[in-house]
Amino acid sequence: MIELVSTLLLSVGAFFYFAGTLGLLRFPDVYCRLHALAKADNLGLGFILLGLAIQAESLAAALKLVLIWPLVLAASATVSYAIARRADTLGIKPWRREER
Repeated sequence: MIELVSTLLLSVGAFFYFAGTLGLLRFPDVYCRLHALAKADNLGLGFILLGLAIQAESLAAALKLVLIWPLVLAASATVSYAIARRADTLGIKPWRREER
């Protein structure tokens, strides 16, 4: 049963990573791409870490795996902010739908 739950969590995490990568390739500007990567990849990482924590040999190892997630969330938010601010400084405007 643990293997099944772990496999399901790992698969859901891989799906979110795929969705984030697809957003990176398909979205029109840097701001939309950052949003897709930050949201989808962080959620994917959470599911993957939970799937791995379930299979961990000890509680200490599982807690270490789970503690990785908030650290990556903080780093991702910081880096995303820095990239968006630099894009704004360079004058890159957000994408707007063309009026017909």
